[in-house]
Amino acid sequence: MKPNQNRILAPALSLLVLMISFAQVSGESLFDGKTFSGWEGKTNSIWKIQDGAIVGGSLVEKVVQNEFLCSERQFTNFVLKLKFKLLGTNGFVNSGVQIRSQRVPNHHEVSGYQADLGQGWWGALYDESRRDKVLAKPDEKEIAKHIKLNEWNDYTITCRSNRIQLKINDFQTVDYVEPDLNIPQHGRLGLQIHGGGVAQAWFKDIQIQTLP
Repeated sequence: MKPNQNRILAPALSLLVLMISFAQVSGESLFDGKTFSGWEGKTNSIWKIQDGAIVGGSLVEKVVQNEFLCSERQFTNFVLKLKFKLLGTNGFVNSGVQIRSQRVPNHHEVSGYQADLGQGWWGALYDESRRDKVLAKPDEKEIAKHIKLNEWNDYTITCRSNRIQLKINDFQTVDYVEPDLNIPQHGRLGLQIHGGGVAQAWFKDIQIQTLP
């Protein structure tokens, strides 16, 4: 290769490295703010798009049962970042973000890990429709200091191998290592509005960075 060719290729290679690094840091958007492209669920009734956000539930009528909007794609190792806002006036006001999950056949439920949301459940890791129990949770007094009620909050969910870490507004709520080797460590993402409350769950700025 001639010296002048080296001088031409070096900047191009540097630019390529910077572009790859930027993509790894910024991640990929999973919601375009306008359509449900890449997602599936009851988009004609329970779920809607409003002000650039995905909104589930109602502030007028009680949500009858748990409802989920699920990603069409499946993921294994990743860092998921999104903003959420939980509003409610009556009943059980609760929501969550499903990870490494699957829809239960012929049923409205989704089975898998849930990064929980709601009073008494903020930042907890729950096993939805599988073991049906809290796997790990933060101290309620501590997490209460970091929650902005009825406002936008940041959720960061990191999954690497059998380890799951949850953060709300940069406060780590859970660092959980799955001891059961039979529990799948891959699956779909999901947004939940819990049944039993007059409530709405809002989500936006949904970004994912896949990991090796």
